[in-house]
Amino acid sequence: MGGPLWDDAGMYGELAAWWPLISPPEEYIEEAAFVAGLLAAHDPPVAEVLELGSGGGHNAVHLSSRFAMTLVDLSPGMLAQSRLINPDCAHHLGDMRSVRLGRTFDAVFVHDAVSYMVTPEDLRAAADTAFAHLRPGGLAVFLPDETAERFAPSTDHGGIDAPDGRGVRYLCWTWDPDPTDTEVVGDYVFALRDPGGVVRTVHDRHRWGLHARDAWIGTLRDAGFEVRVEEEVTTEERTPREVFLGRRP
Repeated sequence: MGGPLWDDAGMYGELAAWWPLISPPEEYIEEAAFVAGLLAAHDPPVAEVLELGSGGGHNAVHLSSRFAMTLVDLSPGMLAQSRLINPDCAHHLGDMRSVRLGRTFDAVFVHDAVSYMVTPEDLRAAADTAFAHLRPGGLAVFLPDETAERFAPSTDHGGIDAPDGRGVRYLCWTWDPDPTDTEVVGDYVFALRDPGGVVRTVHDRHRWGLHARDAWIGTLRDAGFEVRVEEEVTTEERTPREVFLGRRP
C-alpha cells in the first residue's frame, strides 16, 4: 500500500477549518445532482450510501436529503467540518484503501478523493474496499478528476469571504512532472486572511493518480465488479469526466 495521501500542514490538515471558504458547498450542487441521478436509476433501489473520501461533506450535504449517508475520511479536520453541516450522517475516520466497517450498503460513492490513489496498488485497494462494503447488486460510483487520455495541464482559482472577516483565495496549478508514470502534481498557493485583516500564504503540494481508462476498467473487474463507463453531465466550461460504475454481482 502507498504512503500518506496528504501533508498534515496542508489543506486536509491545519487548513481544514478553511475548507468551506476554499470549496463552498454550493459549488457541489450540480455534481451531487448528477450522482444522485445515477444512484436513483439503479436497480435494486439505493437507500443507504457509503461515501469514501467524503472530505468536508459538501457532496453529502446535498445527497443526504435523498439517501442515508455514511461518511469515511482520513482527515480528522475534514470530518469535523462535515459534522457541522451533516449532523445526521454517520462519520468514520478511515483510509479508503484499508477501512472495513463490518457492514454493507446499497451503494458506494467515491468522488475526487479517489484521485489520491497514485499507484495501481492504491487504486486496487480502494476498489476492494468499495466491493467489500456493497450488498449483492449494489453500485459503486467512482468519479476521478482525470484519466490519462483526457489529462491536460491546467490552472484553477477560487475562494470566498466569510461574514467574520476571514477570506481565502487560491491558485492551483496542475502539471505532470513525468509523463511515464501514473502521477501528476497539483501545486496550491493559498492566501488566507484572518478576521483582523492579516494575510498569510501557504504552498501545498498534492500528488494525484493518473490512470488510463483501460486500467480503471481492468482494476474494477479484477476486484469483482461488472463495469460500465459513463460521461459526466456538466454545464461547467471544462472537459467532462469519465464516471466508472461497478455493480457487485
